[in-house]
Amino acid sequence: MEAIPTSYTPAVLFDYTRSMEYLIEVVQDLSLARDLDHVMRIVRHAARMVTGADGASFVLRDGDQCLYADEEAIGPLWKGLRFPMRVSISGWVMLNRTPAVIDDVFADPRISQDVYRPTFVRSLLMVPIRTADPVGAIGVYWKQTCTPTLEQVRILQALADTTAMALENVQLYGSLERRVRERTAALVAENERVHMLSLTDELTGLFNRRGFMLLAARQLRVTRRAEGAAWVLLADMDGLKPVNDTLGHDMGDRLLCAAAKVLRSSARELDIVARIGGDEFAIFGAGEHAPAGLAERVQQAIELHNMRDEKGLALSMSMGLEFCEPTCEESLDNMIARADKAMYAVKRARPDRGMQGT
Repeated sequence: MEAIPTSYTPAVLFDYTRSMEYLIEVVQDLSLARDLDHVMRIVRHAARMVTGADGASFVLRDGDQCLYADEEAIGPLWKGLRFPMRVSISGWVMLNRTPAVIDDVFADPRISQDVYRPTFVRSLLMVPIRTADPVGAIGVYWKQTCTPTLEQVRILQALADTTAMALENVQLYGSLERRVRERTAALVAENERVHMLSLTDELTGLFNRRGFMLLAARQLRVTRRAEGAAWVLLADMDGLKPVNDTLGHDMGDRLLCAAAKVLRSSARELDIVARIGGDEFAIFGAGEHAPAGLAERVQQAIELHNMRDEKGLALSMSMGLEFCEPTCEESLDNMIARADKAMYAVKRARPDRGMQGT
């Protein structure tokens, strides 16, 4: 449809029938708007077209102030500026919930002449957006003194009423979109939690065997590509079965948790620490030519735990270490098997500790 031209003599070119036809198209466009900026772009242009005005502004209520949020005009108006409700004609319109028709802005006591003097505006029409509880206003302006007609008031108010519905739709759409985002984020977080549970030992909070094999294998591939070294330390608790048999599994679980804490505190943040069996633990590390002092740190942490433990339940672990040079192509399974062999060699060489500390 041919748009109403913007260079005109207002009283001559305003056509109510053509404006109503144009308004129908605007209603359709507003029904598709999904954000405030889109609504304002449509309305600021439509306000000029349906009234035959030289300019239009889109005003939003912000507490006790009027924000001139957007505009389309032959000259600058007040976009981005705020005015108190009590001194702005848009504020008057919202507070009184009725249109303002002003044929001479310099003869109306509601107009702040200092605000209007720098502009082209000589006449204006302002209507509220949502008459029951106005959230804003739409203003149209003419560069020549004229009296806006009743038809222009009606059609601009119709546009404002349609705008009110569009703003409610935008708010509803935004709320639904936000709820969808929140729900999606919750589902992602829950999936991650479930995934982590599948990789985590429930008792100790360390990785389980599945988690260890998955993460260590991944880290080993990265290390190999970077031509770095890697190592695996296996640690087996001494005397856990007698503790379970005589003191109960609660005490055995307490000892397992103590072992987990000792190993986690002795390893680096980037090391993968896991409980891979009933009383067997593992640490995978990369980036060092040797895990300098790791076994000694673990032993010191064990001794410190035993000194502080009020139950007098001593913790003891046998450890085996397998180191892989940067040029080594040994698999993770082979590294674990060799570390396991070294660990049991240590365990066999130690005296039977039995129910140590009970």
